Amino acid sequence: MILKLKRTPGLYLVGFMASGKTTIGRLLADELGWDFADLDEDIVAEHGSAILDIFDTLGEAEFRKTEQTAIRKRVGQIERGKPMVVALGGGTFVPQAIQEFLIENGITVWLDCPFERVSARIQDSSHRPLARDPEKFKQLYQDRRDAYGNAEYRIEIQGDDPAPVVAAILKLPVF
Repeated sequence: MILKLKRTPGLYLVGFMASGKTTIGRLLADELGWDFADLDEDIVAEHGSAILDIFDTLGEAEFRKTEQTAIRKRVGQIERGKPMVVALGGGTFVPQAIQEFLIENGITVWLDCPFERVSARIQDSSHRPLARDPEKFKQLYQDRRDAYGNAEYRIEIQGDDPAPVVAAILKLPVF
């Protein structure tokens, strides 16, 4: 079953790292009959190296420029009639200009995952450059919440089962 949005057929999943954007996005896209894109995967494919390596060699500022180029490319595909669910990187939605751009070009949904759950999910992860320092990681989580709150919809993550989150998104009044 292919569902259509009332606006541009792009749905952008916003949220902190390890909030489930990729897992939920893939399932949601499958349910909708749409394509799925993970912005971090796009960047890795474009650069031929891991996010951690891009951060370490080019720095965060250059990574963010690459990220903005990648999201504009995906929005262009959506505008040309390719319905898509896009899982954004944890910092993609922070700049106000990107927030406005994505809201104008689709639907933004914040997957609001509690800090304790995020921390547990990344505990054994070594590929997340902004999670290296636990204190900075917690502060980053707090700092980004205001930006995420500008998404059009907010879905609370209650557990590790993505099915209820996908169901909640499908009940939003955008389809």
